[in-house]
Amino acid sequence: MASKPSIPKGTRDFSPAEVAKRQYIIQIIKSNFEKFGFQPIETPSFENSETLMGKYGEEGDRLIFKILNSGDFLSKANATHLENKDSIKLTSSISEKALRYDLTVPFARYVVQHQNEIEFPFKRYQIQPVWRADRPQKGRFREFFQCDADVVGSKSLWQEVELVQLYDSVFTALGLEGVTIKINNRKILSGIAEVIGASDKLIDFTVALDKLDKIGEDGVKKEMIEKGISEEAIAKVQPLFNFTGTISEKIEKLSQLLAASEEGMKGVEELRFICDNVINLGLSTAILDLDVTLARGLNYYTGAIFEVAPPKAVAMGSIGGGGRYDDLTGIFGLKNMSGVGISFGLDRIYLVVEELGLFPETVTSTSKALFINYGEKEAFYSMKAIKELRSAGIKVELYPDNAKLAKQFQHADKRFIPFAVIVGGEEMEANQYSLKDLTSGEQRKVGLDELKEILK
Repeated sequence: MASKPSIPKGTRDFSPAEVAKRQYIIQIIKSNFEKFGFQPIETPSFENSETLMGKYGEEGDRLIFKILNSGDFLSKANATHLENKDSIKLTSSISEKALRYDLTVPFARYVVQHQNEIEFPFKRYQIQPVWRADRPQKGRFREFFQCDADVVGSKSLWQEVELVQLYDSVFTALGLEGVTIKINNRKILSGIAEVIGASDKLIDFTVALDKLDKIGEDGVKKEMIEKGISEEAIAKVQPLFNFTGTISEKIEKLSQLLAASEEGMKGVEELRFICDNVINLGLSTAILDLDVTLARGLNYYTGAIFEVAPPKAVAMGSIGGGGRYDDLTGIFGLKNMSGVGISFGLDRIYLVVEELGLFPETVTSTSKALFINYGEKEAFYSMKAIKELRSAGIKVELYPDNAKLAKQFQHADKRFIPFAVIVGGEEMEANQYSLKDLTSGEQRKVGLDELKEILK
């Protein structure tokens, strides 16, 4: 007996309704990317291993899916590594390619490889799947889509202003009101660590501060002390534990706190420029908030940092994030190529839109009408109408078999098709169609033009 088929852990099948909803979100994101001047690129699903390995740290390298070389991959394997069962060293001799881990490193590779063809600043967007050999759990998969938009080749802070507007535009189009776009700056965090004399403890300091809403002020202070940050240093950042007020008020507090740090004050001025311009230009439905505890990718970002929280009615993690990086392409030898980018979390956005019931009914709409099949002549008569209706952009179909009527109507019901079109000898003789509303049961004879108007 054949075993029951299955799919790998951490992957998913999507039903027609799920695909329709995902494509609805993707189309809104894509149309807004293009409205803001971003151009699409695509990169291969797999890259040379040397392109990916060593770019994400030891943990990231472990999560990269390696692809075995074609043919007799063991023939070129290092005999010593094979005998010692040293899988890490053996991998490089039996695997020269790997599935992409994210869209950022392939993008960096693309920019370096095509730098003579690209017009800078280069605004690119990419919507493609990525793969990670992570432990599957709720909301975390081994195969998932990323939706990224980046600008490289410009240090202008107007790019950050536009990216905040882009977030607002997408979430407004999705009907997600009350989304919070949190902003901070890597230089602010460095400046804080500097003024409290804990520059060498920057990561420990920010990791602890990032937990403020989870473990509270006392918990954060305790963790900082455990990491070797003095009580005197912690006392200097006391204002951060009750960091409230408008964005302007928060920026003024940071100006006072970071007055002695050149790096910190650069961050303050960058934040002031971005926030002032976003506020003056206005947002449609999103809320901008300065969050000094935000500390995404400290080893990666160099300027503004973004994170997007869903409306408060939904218990969900961030649904987007990004920031400014000063040396994206440096890993491939092209120095001083500053960029800034954001990403949309497709899977989480899907769950939020679903939970709030914001998918339009038309997203999953199927055919508007099913033509009932009474036989070959009737089917041909129906197909002539179907061809014309489809040319008018109306989704209709013919039941392919001359099956029992009950089976055909049952098919329409299971497919949520709202109308049935019945064509028999009487209708053909009168050059008409019997249109049945499958919800109300009402039935009437109509001509092709009237049928077209009703189904529109």
